[in-house]
Amino acid sequence: MLVLAIDTSAVASAALLKSHGDAGRAEVLESFSSAETNTHAEVLAPAIEGILAQAGVAGADIDRIVVGVGPGPFTGLRVGIATARTLGFAWGVPVDGVASLDAVAWDAASDPAGAPGGDFTVATDARRRELYWARYAPDGGLLDGPHVSAAESLPSGPVYGRGAGLYAERLAAVGATAVEAFAGRQPHAASLGASALARLARGRELLPTTPLYLRESDAKVPAAMKPRGLAP
Repeated sequence: MLVLAIDTSAVASAALLKSHGDAGRAEVLESFSSAETNTHAEVLAPAIEGILAQAGVAGADIDRIVVGVGPGPFTGLRVGIATARTLGFAWGVPVDGVASLDAVAWDAASDPAGAPGGDFTVATDARRRELYWARYAPDGGLLDGPHVSAAESLPSGPVYGRGAGLYAERLAAVGATAVEAFAGRQPHAASLGASALARLARGRELLPTTPLYLRESDAKVPAAMKPRGLAP
């Protein structure tokens, strides 16, 4: 089965994966990740076209699309989810959602050198001096979340992801320890896709493609522009 994975919860990333058997083992054929957090709309579609061309794969060959549904900022998530839905419609293939934090949890649980020995937290930058975070079991299974809050609200224990690197001192004050090797790790489509395939192999369902914003948009309609009711 060929799977196209997309995530734009932080940086823009895409990956083409091939699953092998019922065990959910995934081979990453091609992948892309941007270095910026504000160029999703410009780079994503050309990147997908590029990785398919490099792999010699056409859209009609794709069996499934999985897309990160956040949490993340409004604009970034819209780009990834809209792209996934459009390609799914055009190619006639199913599109499923995956929590973006699951990608980092998959990386942590799969790391032979530093896999968590117990429950752990994944945290990414939510801006406004806050973090998006969720709690996971040692095998990467979701236990709680996702949430958005100040660093001081996170539970104690190891914290993986870029959010941990941003607020290591604030986390340490409440007994949460930033895992240094993962302090800059962002969700990536390759890990998202691998996580999704493993979940499907275990007979578990994926998510709908509804974005997990967790808080209201910064964009507000000015009061003067809001429609007024008709006079009686």
